[in-house]
Amino acid sequence: MLRKTMIATTLSLLATGAMAENPMVGGAEMLESKTIVDNAMNSPIHTTLVAAVVQAGLVDTLKSEGPFTVFAPTDDAFAMIKKDSLNSLMMDENKDQLAKILTCHVVSANAMSDAIAGMIADDDGNHPVPTVGGCTLAAKMDGDKITLTDENGRTATVTTADVKQSNGVIHVIDRVMLPKQ
Repeated sequence: MLRKTMIATTLSLLATGAMAENPMVGGAEMLESKTIVDNAMNSPIHTTLVAAVVQAGLVDTLKSEGPFTVFAPTDDAFAMIKKDSLNSLMMDENKDQLAKILTCHVVSANAMSDAIAGMIADDDGNHPVPTVGGCTLAAKMDGDKITLTDENGRTATVTTADVKQSNGVIHVIDRVMLPKQ
């Protein structure tokens, strides 16, 4: 009887995804079987990012096969941008500029944090990360955390790493990266 109960419990946990190794993001479960967009839509701390991805017309791209690594800024990261500037970026006439900013957070590879840390070590502590948006981020280590610095000197920290997706991986960051200005 105990064995049947244990098997039933295990199957139930597997069916609900409760045994998933993926980290929670904003208290929400992230499922490896979902795409980057689907999981971001489930994250309560990525509502601005999701709205921006929709506005920029990047939903289909980030739902495609990939693989992609997305450095995903939180709502708090977007809140560091002046409200008027953010509102302007979200306007139809600035769609291309918004897409450029967002694609500066995307790499066309599935780069887990241990691989990024290895590349940083191999490059004497400073690894260039070319993005699909044409930006180059500088990846470094700050203790056991990965940091990214954009071409303007703005630095973000990876606060949650290795959130696996069906088409890549998300690393949550605490600042929006911007193209060279």
